[in-house]
Amino acid sequence: MQVIENGSVFTGDTVLGAHAVIVRDGLISAVVPQAQSADLPGERFDLQGGVLVPGFIDLQVNGGGGALFNDDPSVETIRRIGDAHRRFGTTGFLPTLISTDLDKVRAAIEAVEKAMELGIPGVLGLHLEGPLLNPARRGIHDAGKFQVAEPALLDLLASARRGKTLLTLAPERCENGQIEELAQRGIILAAGHTEATYEQISAAQEAGLSGFTHLYNAMSPLQSRAPGAVGAALGREHGWFGIIADGHHVHPVALRIAVRAREPGAAVLVTDAMATVGSELESFRLGDHEIHLQEGKLLNAEGTLAGSHLNMLQAVRNAAAFAGLDWYEALRMASLYPARALGLENELGRIAGGYRANLLALDADHHLQASWIDGQRSAGAATGGSDSESPAGQ
Repeated sequence: MQVIENGSVFTGDTVLGAHAVIVRDGLISAVVPQAQSADLPGERFDLQGGVLVPGFIDLQVNGGGGALFNDDPSVETIRRIGDAHRRFGTTGFLPTLISTDLDKVRAAIEAVEKAMELGIPGVLGLHLEGPLLNPARRGIHDAGKFQVAEPALLDLLASARRGKTLLTLAPERCENGQIEELAQRGIILAAGHTEATYEQISAAQEAGLSGFTHLYNAMSPLQSRAPGAVGAALGREHGWFGIIADGHHVHPVALRIAVRAREPGAAVLVTDAMATVGSELESFRLGDHEIHLQEGKLLNAEGTLAGSHLNMLQAVRNAAAFAGLDWYEALRMASLYPARALGLENELGRIAGGYRANLLALDADHHLQASWIDGQRSAGAATGGSDSESPAGQ
């Protein structure tokens, strides 16, 4: 048993002053007033007046710690990426594979299943960003790796037996019946790298599409007579959208508009992080592209953005600043709301009895002091200035 005490607790709904959290066997046993925890046995952690918050969940993590999932879709790569992002508050994540050969897709599915079987901390499943994407909105993806929606491919994309599978696709590249089939098989579907019209997106949502991958980027824009994918994400009270709050992918004003356009819970922070996060790397290869870190942006030779150098703790700070949000609402965008997007809101994203003990201890300046994943504590947090390696877009 562990007792986490001497601070406040943000439950995901409200802030409780002078409360303690009791952790037993990887789960939160209880949240109690500080006075009731004084005589309890167990290992103790002193918040020193700080705050305990739910751990961050990142739905889009391409790499970290010098490793890129596309380069080597293996258990060791997943472990390395998870370790790097844990230093910035990520206690749950989806290793993300961008469009590639189908042999690598199979390897990625197998690696994630093995990682979950071995208990690699934080792995919640897999994000397949492609290969059912539109070449007109390919971004940094290799359009030569894109596929057509055939039964054998759909079987492969839906073949994972452990964890959650998030599939980014262009709805116009699939039939609505195929979208419905994938959703019925438990796949979480998000529109991305798409030229779909508002009407095509709306029909896909009725068939089972539930989210949008990196809102604004690589999708049909909002126009006065053609609302496009962005208009569907912001104008329909349906589903969620991921957004990259690094100040480069999305202008701060555009982020503020998106958050205010929808009800609380629709906007989900993601990093789209690459290998540079949590490492000293300033360049790496992605397929045929040499990617360089320049003033906080990851760019190829043509100036195309290639993922981000963002971590989740900085994303929370940026979202609060850009959108004028209460700090705790920004925290929800990184914890409770992504848990809902994955259908895990009954076990992650809150601090309450029976929930998994995925937790962060923050000091008064919101620097990370420690993290817990399923009750296992790590003090390997980036503290002080080192947890701010992504600029706030000022």
